Amino acid sequence: MKRDAALSVVLGLACLAAWEAAVRVGHTSPLVLPAPSVVAQSLWQGLNSGYLWPHMAHTLTEVVLGLLLGASMGFVGGVVLGESARLRGVLMPYVVISQVVPKLALAPLFIVWFGFGMLPTVVMTALICFFPLLENTATSMQQVDANKLELFRMLRASPWQTLWRLKLPAGLPSIMAGLRVAVVLAWVGAVVGEFIGASRGLGALIIAAQGSMDTPLMFAVLTVITVLGLMFYKICEWLERRLLGTASTLSTL
Repeated sequence: MKRDAALSVVLGLACLAAWEAAVRVGHTSPLVLPAPSVVAQSLWQGLNSGYLWPHMAHTLTEVVLGLLLGASMGFVGGVVLGESARLRGVLMPYVVISQVVPKLALAPLFIVWFGFGMLPTVVMTALICFFPLLENTATSMQQVDANKLELFRMLRASPWQTLWRLKLPAGLPSIMAGLRVAVVLAWVGAVVGEFIGASRGLGALIIAAQGSMDTPLMFAVLTVITVLGLMFYKICEWLERRLLGTASTLSTL
């Protein structure tokens, strides 16, 4: 694992070096494609001056709130639909319909309904995070080993005991996979939501940089989004390892 991580870092550095060399050899204008060194300088200036920090805090708040809201609703909804075939048959088509509608097209409506500020972006982020958790949780509830279910019935386990001791631990890998997808999509939802009607946040900063033709700042903001998104993903992987260990313990009790 450590060797793979080292190779991944080396590959990234090689790509950055090739990018830097290509820009310098081709004499590409920074307005079109800035060199990594120029992007790093813009990023440092933004962090050192404190200009980027309020925007980072604003977007982080939106991501966390949207992820908590959407993931919680998705998990609970997935458990309910996974436990009830009738509800799944009745409600699932409407859930799918709610997801196929482009969220960017709903952004103007969210502004009309919820006003300007953080709330429309949080709602959009929650809607984007909702479906991966619901789909993966509901699917994992239906794919539990039939022999294990029969054993729990023979032991006269209650529905709650079956859910807590069997279905959730068995479906945890699939549920956490849905959470990993939701974590990535949360950043997409927050940044895209800020493109429309937001005056603060990393997405709004990208639009402002575009308007002023500050391409290095645009790349610097994209770098911040990438690093923060990767950090969230790694935290999710760490949480998954911890929960899988706890689920293994519960299943043996």
